[in-house]
Amino acid sequence: MSPLTEEEQHWLLSLARQVLQAVVRGDQVSPAQVPEGALREHRGAFVTLRRSGELRGCIGHVEPLRTLYETVCECATAAALADPRFEPVTPAELPLLNVELSVLSPLIDISPEEIEVGKHGLLVSLGDQRGVLLPQVAVELMWDRERFLEETCRKAGLARNAWRHAARVRGFTTQIFAEDQEAEGGRD
Repeated sequence: MSPLTEEEQHWLLSLARQVLQAVVRGDQVSPAQVPEGALREHRGAFVTLRRSGELRGCIGHVEPLRTLYETVCECATAAALADPRFEPVTPAELPLLNVELSVLSPLIDISPEEIEVGKHGLLVSLGDQRGVLLPQVAVELMWDRERFLEETCRKAGLARNAWRHAARVRGFTTQIFAEDQEAEGGRD
């Protein structure tokens, strides 16, 4: 799967913003005319909302359950209204939010030695327990590879060292892009 073009990135960000505004205001989401190509491929993605640089919501799918544009619509809605760590976004917050999208590569089994902090995101699983962390998390928190693995295990509800024993470790890369921070004040 090739990286998204600038035009495709802009289109997805615009779609995420339209969905965000509609669901927060209780309006209907108007279906957009979806361009052919990469946006119709089944891909995993995360939608991250930030307010003044601080996390305000983040929801995504690692597996390619739907087309990329459908995943972005679903995750934008969930990041705004259903992230259990936050209260739902209010209409007054809309102009203060910045939308960031992370489009994922397919999952691959990865050995701890192959993990590159800042390049790979991780999915650690054992039975029904799963934990996912995007690559930017380890960079933002200045974790080394071992801490990144431990924290992904912790997020899965596993022992911090489960990655050394029975847990399955899979990696992915992301293409990350966001709305222009300078234009935030002009959004409605």
